[in-house]
Amino acid sequence: MSFGFLGIQFGWALQMSNMSAIYQYLGAQPDEIPMLWLAAPLTGLLVQPVIGYLSDRTWTGLGRRKPYFLVGAILASICLVFMPNASTVWMAAGLLWILDASINVSMEPFRAFVGDMLPQEQHTQGFSMQSFFIGLGAVVASALPWLMANWFGVKAAEEQAISETVRLSFYLGAAAFIGAVVYTVATTKEYPPTDLAAFEAEKMEKTGLLAGAEEIFGAIAQMPQAMKQISLVQFFTWPGLFLMWFYFTPAVATHIFKAPGPSSPLYTQGVEWAGLCSAFYSLVTFGFAFALPPLAKRLGRKTTHSLCLVVGAVGLISVGLATNKYQLFACMAGVGVAWASILSMPYAMLVRHLPPAKLGIYMGIFNFFIVIPEIIASLGFGWLMKNWLGNSQVTAVMLGGGLLL
Repeated sequence: MSFGFLGIQFGWALQMSNMSAIYQYLGAQPDEIPMLWLAAPLTGLLVQPVIGYLSDRTWTGLGRRKPYFLVGAILASICLVFMPNASTVWMAAGLLWILDASINVSMEPFRAFVGDMLPQEQHTQGFSMQSFFIGLGAVVASALPWLMANWFGVKAAEEQAISETVRLSFYLGAAAFIGAVVYTVATTKEYPPTDLAAFEAEKMEKTGLLAGAEEIFGAIAQMPQAMKQISLVQFFTWPGLFLMWFYFTPAVATHIFKAPGPSSPLYTQGVEWAGLCSAFYSLVTFGFAFALPPLAKRLGRKTTHSLCLVVGAVGLISVGLATNKYQLFACMAGVGVAWASILSMPYAMLVRHLPPAKLGIYMGIFNFFIVIPEIIASLGFGWLMKNWLGNSQVTAVMLGGGLLL
């Protein structure tokens, strides 16, 4: 049931590993990058609770959550094809906006899908399996530009702003996205509501935009205490990750490869190596996903998640201490451990406290505590970079480690 996350992660990993570089290829300055990433949190803030609300109230011949998986995958795959052909910064930013909205349409119902389909004692295993497929997809997607250059001999054409290795990677990512989601849709059967007539009658009682808004705000007002506690942890965790995604790739190019600017061949080599490092942390995520369920059973979910965040923080802070490109693998190993837990433990801790009939809407609301920090990061980190950090991209990555801690 989680195989579709393999494809969804192609969409996320390709943008996380390459969008900052694409923006800089097209002429963006380091302090402009956070604002250009604003598309992702704004679309998540608007789309996820609405999609959660709608999917809670949906039952079709295809199922409850699966129609949303499929529509989002089709739209996102189209955007992945167009993205590396962007000719201006604002064209790329507009495509990122549509891409993120489409990925959110696919991704949010996948979280509720596990809660729908599995008994409580299997929730940790279910969300860990999502981490497994996310890690596997990210390994391949993040490494694609490096593989294109070093295994398949793809070289950049002089007249192209965006590297040919990045361009082909996005095309392959589009095919993987739609293919993996279609596999889940075709092979997984959803359970219908226990009383379908009562489900339809309840749905008809509350229809329209106002009723939907009332239910979303009502759910926010009635958030369980456990959700408030876990959300506070999310609120500090995710800005640390965003700083890594904003700046790790250009930091590798400038700090480790000493590239003078985006037009330098050293910069392209740095971008490709950063993609390989991202693939490595995803490989660690992929492997560590197997260890999470027994670890959580032994130590508890809360302690397990706390330890994993500390390991990730040490990894990010160590990026600034690395003196050669191979040391980055040790740094990214720590990030991989944290990422595996971030993708599973908060949801496994949360889902037992939520009403089953409102899993979709609450998963969408939980996403607020990911996207609101990202909005703050997008609006504020550019000023921070320019005025406090001297546009030092490696310092920004280290600050991300401090936030995880």
